[in-house]
Amino acid sequence: MLRHPTDTRNPRRTMLDIPSRVRVHVETLLAAQNDMGVCDAFEQYAPVGKPDAMNAPHPPKVAGIDSTVPSPAHTVAPTPAAPAVASPHAPGALLQDRLAGWVSDLTTLHELTERLVRTDSLDEALQELLRAGSALVGARRGLVVLEPGDGQGPDTTIGLGLARADLGHIETVPRSAMSYGRILDGLPGGDGEITEPDLLAEDGPDPRHREVAARLGYAASYALPLSTEDAGRLGAAVWLYDEPAEPGERQRHLVGLYTRSAAAHLARLVEVERTRAAMRTMTEELLPARLPRTASVELAVRHGTGPRGGGDWYDALPLPDAALGLAVGSVTGSGPSAVAAMGRLRASLRAYAVMEGEDPVAVLSDLELLLRLTEPARSATALFAYCEPALRKITLAGAGHCPPLLLGERRTEFVETSVSAPLGMLACWEAPSVELTVEAGETVLLYTDGLLHRTGDPTDRAFARLHSAAAGVPRALRQDPEAVADHVLRAVLPEGLDGTDSDEDVVLLAARFA
Repeated sequence: MLRHPTDTRNPRRTMLDIPSRVRVHVETLLAAQNDMGVCDAFEQYAPVGKPDAMNAPHPPKVAGIDSTVPSPAHTVAPTPAAPAVASPHAPGALLQDRLAGWVSDLTTLHELTERLVRTDSLDEALQELLRAGSALVGARRGLVVLEPGDGQGPDTTIGLGLARADLGHIETVPRSAMSYGRILDGLPGGDGEITEPDLLAEDGPDPRHREVAARLGYAASYALPLSTEDAGRLGAAVWLYDEPAEPGERQRHLVGLYTRSAAAHLARLVEVERTRAAMRTMTEELLPARLPRTASVELAVRHGTGPRGGGDWYDALPLPDAALGLAVGSVTGSGPSAVAAMGRLRASLRAYAVMEGEDPVAVLSDLELLLRLTEPARSATALFAYCEPALRKITLAGAGHCPPLLLGERRTEFVETSVSAPLGMLACWEAPSVELTVEAGETVLLYTDGLLHRTGDPTDRAFARLHSAAAGVPRALRQDPEAVADHVLRAVLPEGLDGTDSDEDVVLLAARFA
């Protein structure tokens, strides 16, 4: 008669029921862990089979983990117990050790994936991919080549532990001799992982590759493709070993899981980068290709576009009677519609400036009427300055725009302009113009409010910061409007136009009068 495992009448026969064969897969546990925890997932996906007969003279043998799943990388394989003195707890200890290894691996994958998804730029994600992959495969250096198969870019190569010169040396190797080249070009053997455990062997790869490997100090490589079903091939990642080596079976399995998740994240970032590049190109095409050159006025401009594209713009155009028109403005909103509205507004202002530029109020009044009739749901700010370089005289008018900043040897001050509403906000816009005369060598700075918003300071502090930046321009640099613009931007935005996390466009136009 069979006895219950907890039968106290025969303590020698008290034991833990363990299946004769357990099959657990890391991916199954990873998916189940999110919903039910590791223990529940193990119980559900590793069901217990029929127990061996309880009247057996010895505890039943345990097969352990299926041989298709390698041993955990974070645990030491237990030594086989001596057959004569097998402990009744040995099978349970073995299973517990294996399960602890799986939990450790799943935790590592979860942490690395969390770090990856927190990256919001393509360069950051590629660097994180290289660092995580090197930890998983046990390599110290590596490189990732981003080259989407559709040919639309972006294309880039980033190294880990490799200087730009080192990447240049690697690029001198024939592409077909490199593992990433075989993957990206679809050559035979390039549809999966490529292991090269000894690159310095006599019967190894291309002689040039051996020469470069010896020069840079790596002796083995392991490469994986980066691809998704929807986006196709995105690129390839290669990790380099200092000595002849190759990753173990479990390391390959873990890095394979990680790179599949990384490829999906990279595909999203590639689409974001393409959108941003398209918006930058569209914006640049709608702005002046070059600034006019005159004998009495030197111009310089700095323009930065937010990630979604915005409506900030500038213009500088020659006018009749040797005059010069300067304008800056901003259209509400962001994205393609704001960029298109900015282009229409700028083109209209150019036409009005040619016809009646000597009266900036009339130019902005016409612009306001056009905006109200054609785009009633949109508003804009603008500032237009009619310059007579020979007289160093400026007549300007602003519609809800920031006042210009005048920088000279003896003064740094904001130009006093009348307070007025933006274009499109009132039934009929009109505000008085302002006239000023600049001295020889002085520079007028026109800018959009995005420059102030990117500082993150309140408005009054942002204005004070801009004034301090202009006043701090070294005297040796004040003769060059390019140097003035660069110095002001560095002082106001220390991280630069692309370093701040902001959707605001930035325009800074500097005009130095001789």
